[in-house]
Amino acid sequence: MTLAERWLLPDGVKEVLPPQAQQVESARRRLLNLYDSWGYELVMTPLIEHLDSLLVGVGRDLELNTFKVTDQLTGRMLGVRADITQQVARIDANRLTHQGPVRFCYCSTVLHTLPANPLASRNPLQVGAELFGHSGVASDVEIISLMVETLNAMQVNRELSLDLGHVGIYRGLIGGAALSADQEAEYFELLQRKDLPEIAFFLEQSDLTDVVKTYLAVLPTLHGGREVLQQARDCFADVDESIIEALDYLDALAARISSRYPQLDLYFDLSELRGYNYHTGVVFAAYVPAFGQAVAKGGRYDEVGRDFGRARPATGFSADLKTLVELSVSKEESARKNVLVPVTDNAAAMDAVAELRAQGERVVQLLDEAVVEDQQQFTHQLVQQDGAWVLESL
Repeated sequence: MTLAERWLLPDGVKEVLPPQAQQVESARRRLLNLYDSWGYELVMTPLIEHLDSLLVGVGRDLELNTFKVTDQLTGRMLGVRADITQQVARIDANRLTHQGPVRFCYCSTVLHTLPANPLASRNPLQVGAELFGHSGVASDVEIISLMVETLNAMQVNRELSLDLGHVGIYRGLIGGAALSADQEAEYFELLQRKDLPEIAFFLEQSDLTDVVKTYLAVLPTLHGGREVLQQARDCFADVDESIIEALDYLDALAARISSRYPQLDLYFDLSELRGYNYHTGVVFAAYVPAFGQAVAKGGRYDEVGRDFGRARPATGFSADLKTLVELSVSKEESARKNVLVPVTDNAAAMDAVAELRAQGERVVQLLDEAVVEDQQQFTHQLVQQDGAWVLESL
């Protein structure tokens, strides 16, 4: 192993260097201020927790994505957080037991055993918001609106589209289909891949009734514009009332979102099962053409607090802030001055430096006049003219 190879970061682990680090920090402050203006309280959750607390009720996907270590103090298994939503649910259930709606926001690093996609970081900076204590359309509209405003604030909003789904549709179909556990697992896996030929083969070889085969064959084809909702009503009218209720919910939600954001392109995918073991209702994700994956996503997860002793309605969204910064169409440099000053103990010079810094300007001492690295980053220099210290443009 060469010296250079020794100091390589692990695969998928990314660090942020200047000046991008400052852009990320500025974005973090901007978004947290946005969330505060909507009434969302900031929480800072621990990097590591008891494993059962992190994984209770969330399904196998998150378990596989969680780094596990042994606590040297107690011998118990600990997990490094792979998602913050579960921690916020614990806080709502056990630490801040408010009775009415409560809103939380956060921005912290999480760690994944595997990247979400080939280009994703294993240490994303997760930013998001969660709303507990309300189960109606209004809270889902609020969370989706805040997600859209997040992307607007980051200027990741060119040709923005919103994908909407509802896990209740799949649950309603499966509930009356009489599939075995193995059959359901196989169908679920094929549905996630949208593998229509394999789904057709699976159904052909199964012992299911013709009616059930028809339902399960149609489901993965129900994606597109708002007309898909009516198609689904026609197809599933006699299956289960919960399916029609889910479709009506999506319709009402879409109407409210379209009214607020008429420029937003809405797309419906009724077989979208992202976070199926975790979500209980509507699921949503935002996309832009410049990025092949969702730039932000979320959904309703009303049951997540049950294992913490208090099941409350909940909805939320999250995104990787570092990805949002990379995708931002705004790459403008800060308007503040970058000032170069000589090393001096002159009182008047020090007063001028202090005043510039108090005004928010960036002032850097020139420690080595023979070697000025990155001098192009400076916009001004502080020089002495006729006994006074003044700014001179570079």
